[in-house]
Amino acid sequence: MLPNREGQKVPNVTFHSRKDNQWVDVTTDDLFAGKTVVVFALPGAFTPTCSTTHVPGYNGLAKVFKENGVDDIICISVNDTFVMNEWSKSQEATNITMIPDGNGEFSEGMGMLVGKNDLGFGKRSWRYSMLVKDGTIEKMFIEPEKPGDPFEVSDAGTMLKYLNPQASQPKLVSMFSKVGCGFCARAKAMLTEHGLDYEEIVLGKDVTTKSLRAVTGATTTPQVFIDGKLIGDSEALAAYLGSK
Repeated sequence: MLPNREGQKVPNVTFHSRKDNQWVDVTTDDLFAGKTVVVFALPGAFTPTCSTTHVPGYNGLAKVFKENGVDDIICISVNDTFVMNEWSKSQEATNITMIPDGNGEFSEGMGMLVGKNDLGFGKRSWRYSMLVKDGTIEKMFIEPEKPGDPFEVSDAGTMLKYLNPQASQPKLVSMFSKVGCGFCARAKAMLTEHGLDYEEIVLGKDVTTKSLRAVTGATTTPQVFIDGKLIGDSEALAAYLGSK
């Protein structure tokens, strides 16, 4: 049975990392001393659930975590620093500190190092999350021990609910735009003014006009979506924000 280490100190480990093409040793004291930190650990970089849900979930809620007293969000995986750095870039995980537990020392110290030999992975971390305050583990969410790769309790939403059940989820905003579009610049300014982070999808770079029309029914930019609902162009966005 995987151990729940609530009330205990995190393992004392040095992580060998690369930053600006230089080797940098990062200790657990560097990461946790005097801080409130959310940690989530997973089986491997670039793997499906880790890339499509686990990392994006924490990255997207980072601002809300900080508003609720969290100093840093750390992702730990039994991968080397080169892999973790490239994964961070591909995920655009700018709100997460990626930590390479290349030798599995931290995962082993947590009692979370498990065999994934059936997948050709060797030893990897079991999936879990935890809240750490000044190096002491306050809360752990450990995925159930069953076949496969369960992902039921270590998600960002569960951790946020533990921190603050009343915390509001940020709106999910996507905007189709075009280079040099003045109306797009106006829409960006409005979103920024209202504290709304957004994903920008650039016409001619990320999508075609045909795709834009298929999704929105329009060929002009910007076209803004909020929480999956098409708001429309910059005037429609102004009306929407003015009504809130």
